[in-house]
Amino acid sequence: MTTNTGTAPSHETRPIPPRVLERLRERDDAGRVREGFTDGEGGAPLRCCLRRSRVGERLVLVSYAPLRGWALERGVDPGPYDEVGPVFVHARPCAGPDGTGYPRRTHGPLRALRAYGADGRILGGRAVELPEERAGEVDGILAEVFAEPGVALVHVRAVVFGCFLAEVRPLR
Repeated sequence: MTTNTGTAPSHETRPIPPRVLERLRERDDAGRVREGFTDGEGGAPLRCCLRRSRVGERLVLVSYAPLRGWALERGVDPGPYDEVGPVFVHARPCAGPDGTGYPRRTHGPLRALRAYGADGRILGGRAVELPEERAGEVDGILAEVFAEPGVALVHVRAVVFGCFLAEVRPLR
């Protein structure tokens, strides 16, 4: 996948890791066991494979704290940024995403790119208003965000619902 400038991205977009998905399907980050359902409409943004759901797929809507696992890996306290919110995932393990590029199929008209420092604190972010057909431009914007001093991680979120969509890490 390339940026809008034709160069290789300096970052990778990650779904929720399989080991975390396994835990969330058993008991989510709000401490609840969630029931799966059959998707009758399709189009739910899946955080396990970074695509939209299809009609008839089995899904589960779980509560997820996206900064928590990253902070634990680094031995830092996410503090008040340890938000818990709803995410859609497949009810059973799936093959994951097709690659490590930005998930254009889950992009929508208004997204927030929230930047975090190595200590787990919010450093700022950008609001990005691009329709799905222009989602490729996000790679260049992410490169600009990662060029800012101290940025270690970016969360992509839906602005209207505030939902976590994906995690983006620099390739270093």
